[in-house]
Amino acid sequence: MASKSEGGGKDDLNFIKDKFTTREGTYILAHWSEYTKPTRLQTTGSTNTPVRASFINVGGDPSPERICFNIGKELYVYIYKGVKKAADLTKPLDRRVYKATLPTCHDFNTILVSKDSLRLLVGFSHGQIQVTDPMRKEISGDPLKRELNKFFNEEKLIDKSKVTCIRWIPGQLNHFLVSYASGQLYVYNDELPCGPVPPTYQPFKQGDGYSIHTCKTKSTRNPLYRWVIGQGAINEFAFSPCSRYLAVVSQDGFLRVFHYDSMELVGSMRSYFGGLLCVCWSPDSKFLVCGGEDDLVTVYSFYEKRVVCRGQGHRSWVSVVAFDPYTSVFSSDNSDLRNGTKVQDVQGTVANGNQSNHQKTPAELSQTSLQSSGSCVTTYRFGSVGQDTFMCLWDLTEDVIQQPMSTRTRTSILLSNPNSLSATLPRCNNVQKTNSLLSNNDVSIDGNAHPVGNSVMGNSTHHFATLSLGERKEITEKKEHKRNFSLSSKSSEKNNMLKSNHVKHIDESIKVLGTCSCPRLDEVPLLEPIVCEKISSERLTELVFREDCIVTACQEGIVNTWARPGKVALTQHRAINPQTSTGETFPVQ
Repeated sequence: MASKSEGGGKDDLNFIKDKFTTREGTYILAHWSEYTKPTRLQTTGSTNTPVRASFINVGGDPSPERICFNIGKELYVYIYKGVKKAADLTKPLDRRVYKATLPTCHDFNTILVSKDSLRLLVGFSHGQIQVTDPMRKEISGDPLKRELNKFFNEEKLIDKSKVTCIRWIPGQLNHFLVSYASGQLYVYNDELPCGPVPPTYQPFKQGDGYSIHTCKTKSTRNPLYRWVIGQGAINEFAFSPCSRYLAVVSQDGFLRVFHYDSMELVGSMRSYFGGLLCVCWSPDSKFLVCGGEDDLVTVYSFYEKRVVCRGQGHRSWVSVVAFDPYTSVFSSDNSDLRNGTKVQDVQGTVANGNQSNHQKTPAELSQTSLQSSGSCVTTYRFGSVGQDTFMCLWDLTEDVIQQPMSTRTRTSILLSNPNSLSATLPRCNNVQKTNSLLSNNDVSIDGNAHPVGNSVMGNSTHHFATLSLGERKEITEKKEHKRNFSLSSKSSEKNNMLKSNHVKHIDESIKVLGTCSCPRLDEVPLLEPIVCEKISSERLTELVFREDCIVTACQEGIVNTWARPGKVALTQHRAINPQTSTGETFPVQ
């Protein structure tokens, strides 16, 4: 695949970029820091399971970082050397090949960690869960190894659907949370066993759109709690940085925020169309960003309980969103920035033209650029990647945050003919169709003509991926999202229940449209990305912001590292591709 760094026009969208520029400087693709299979000739069959990456710092080592990523049936753990050194794919710390199931997600325990021992959670496509230590090799009769290589739901008695997200609960040594495609969320304790028969549940708590159950057992067993949330699959959840709140996004298009300890629903939001696939918190726990099947990114103010703005830049479903804490600039008292940089210090540097000898952090570079351009001090940086193979970077500034929701009502085109807007705006949710661009049409909203964005991508135009309410209802009635339930019932009763829930879900979507939880497109600001670049030939599945780099991954199984400005020289050369290494095989039935 050809790559190109600079250029413009429609043809430029066909090229994969290896660098891009923001206000801090130029980000460069570190070809020498590419992590993938030891050899790409070694395949385990095609799969639609997203490639995910997890990181942990073990400390006390020249290279203290560890990276875990999944590709098909395989799971790898490597020493992560960042942007300074080339990746050595011949020496994985651990490599596992699973049978009859695929690893779908994973998470390191950040409390029980040392140079010689790690605790890694792994979720699988058929519902199983594994807690293992990738640093300890299999030794016959080693009780510690057996203790740190446990399986939960191994017989699939608790839930048979795919594990969609798995996380250790913040501040707790042994408790973790698991979400499933069945729309259920389970709390586990890795020191307790699972029962030999399917668990029987009793109601514990119930609220708007969710219910919580506990197991009916004489002895304490897993799962400790079962949450049933919304309609359809739970696609992702995230704990707030303050560890008090849990954000959950579902296939029904709702973001729900819970106070985790009290299990109370404290906030909610609805997507403009379709399911929500990803969610993340701002570093100060004030905002959430969601992405999904409406091809938009949506910013929700947790404190104000309203949608602040939407971002338009992707041409297909948004698969991952993440805040960048290293370039975000925000303060609580107008003096101390929470990322550790003083506002007055940066202002003094700009005013005096003082260039210090030490290498500036991303936050200092970002803040210096903002001050020199006269921009607002408060700026949150977040990113998104999608199935369109594009990565977008966004700046959420104070002027957007403080802008109230518009009270305007849409007239003419939307009220008289709900399908006319969608007919004007082509849609694309397929990687092969991303090169089919929009023409420069103006769309009438509120009786005025509005151009469908061409300000970010040069001579090309953005895909405005939204549907009118009438078309959304028509499509939704034709095609239901697949739902898997562990509750046993007759097929006819289950179908009737699904139809009833489906009609109820459509009614709820209509009711929230135009409210603070789901404003119309013209009622909130529409952000444009500061960067929108094609960086892969395959769907993008991961985005992680680190202090010296940005990490992305694609469906092909390649984990790339993008060096931040000033971290590497422009003349670095690509490392030689290493040879194959062997690993252990772990069956999971």
